[in-house]
Amino acid sequence: MIGKKTLETEPIPAAKVKEILEEFSEKHELSYEQNLTLAHVTNLNKLSLEETEKLIEELEAYVDHKQAVRVADIVPQDMADLRLIFAKERNAPSNDEMKEILEILEKYDIKEDE
Repeated sequence: MIGKKTLETEPIPAAKVKEILEEFSEKHELSYEQNLTLAHVTNLNKLSLEETEKLIEELEAYVDHKQAVRVADIVPQDMADLRLIFAKERNAPSNDEMKEILEILEKYDIKEDE
């Protein structure tokens, strides 16, 4: 596309994507890809935006922002799931830090799939 370039990138949680797309859809019609994205984040979102932001803030004591966003989106339930998230990361947290992360995740009321 002529005249368009990425100026900045920052990972954002799925809850924020959902909010952005819902606000955009009030004024404009969503494209096919935007509709798919909205359906995806609506079905898989487990926490509200406020809870997600608070969780990310707590997780940043143990991991960087990008990893905290990924953990907040996936919300792993056990150590095996958490290890999968960090499998290819160079600066993965230690086992003790992962236990702390799981304790933080337990504090949040997570909507389970019915």
